[in-house]
Amino acid sequence: MGVDMTKFNNAHHFLSSSDSSASLTSSLQNIRHTLSEIKGQSQAMDRVLQTVGKVARSDSPVLINGESGTGKELIARAIHRLSQRVSRRFVAINCSAIPENLLESELFGHVKGAFTGAESRRKGYFEEAHGGTIFLDEIGDMPWRLQAKLLRVLQEKQFSPIGSNETKFADVRVVAATNVNLEKAVADKDFRLDLFYRLNVLPVRVPALHERKEDISVLLNHFLEESNKQHNFMNPAYFQPEVYQVLQNHRWPGNVRELQNLVERLVVITGGGRIAVDDLPPEYRHGKIDEPKVTKTLESQIQQDPVSSVDKAAPEGDLPELGINLTEYIEQLENSLILQALERTGNNKNRAAKLLGLNRTTLVERIKKRKLAPLNSPSREL
Repeated sequence: MGVDMTKFNNAHHFLSSSDSSASLTSSLQNIRHTLSEIKGQSQAMDRVLQTVGKVARSDSPVLINGESGTGKELIARAIHRLSQRVSRRFVAINCSAIPENLLESELFGHVKGAFTGAESRRKGYFEEAHGGTIFLDEIGDMPWRLQAKLLRVLQEKQFSPIGSNETKFADVRVVAATNVNLEKAVADKDFRLDLFYRLNVLPVRVPALHERKEDISVLLNHFLEESNKQHNFMNPAYFQPEVYQVLQNHRWPGNVRELQNLVERLVVITGGGRIAVDDLPPEYRHGKIDEPKVTKTLESQIQQDPVSSVDKAAPEGDLPELGINLTEYIEQLENSLILQALERTGNNKNRAAKLLGLNRTTLVERIKKRKLAPLNSPSREL
């Protein structure tokens, strides 16, 4: 059967159609509020979320492209959450994790006696996901024989369990994902051209982490907060400002998953408290740059004369060659000093405030607003 390109072309026009600037801004804010688990403030992620908001309105197939570890399943779940199918099931299956001889049964089910070991009837994922969304991860690894069966589901909304002549109706929205170039796979005869067009009706590309460097600090803080909650050390872990700058220069071949694993490793290994550049594994220190001297100046002066050190500290230092985000750097420096003061005083906020030259109310407000430490942590208040 030939491929009907009308639906494909209409869908791409649907994605590229422009709404008013005010409408897009309002829509993006609503999507961010609903999908708060997706972290990022970069323009690259803004474009992804805007696309997610559009494709969620439709029931057409979606193909998500992106490197391993970029969060493709998170995007697939977001599409489901914003769709009219949200009240029904979201079923995820990794096509590369299941042996070929089992994958067909997992997807479409089987009847009793269909093959050796089939002692009872079993529903497949397409039947389990009826009325909802099925997410086919690593679709590029699906065997050629099963690609034809999936094509039938997409074209005719029908399938048959293994060993059965019964035809079942598939009321399912298909979202697929891949980290391989399917167009190349088509050229190499590893993936069906007709199936590619059926899946690629609404394409979504998830950028690699090195393409959205503005989000690295946001993600570091998010996973740091999650790890602190999970491990519940008396002194919550925190990054020195230089760590953010060094990790900003890392390539992140494993993307967000690599960053998440690194944060958890650092929190566990350090056991809470300060995480410095020297605590990073060697392969992450290659981006180390000469830090502005203001950090050492402030910290050393606070140790010697905590009350008046801020007035005496001279903001001198060499600006890194690539520049810095001054507002972010100052906030990170301030967070680092607050956490050091809390660590040094055993979370005694009265004494920590004196070390920092702040009143206690101001300190508590900043701790709460920036989620620097649990406010009910054990302390030695006077």
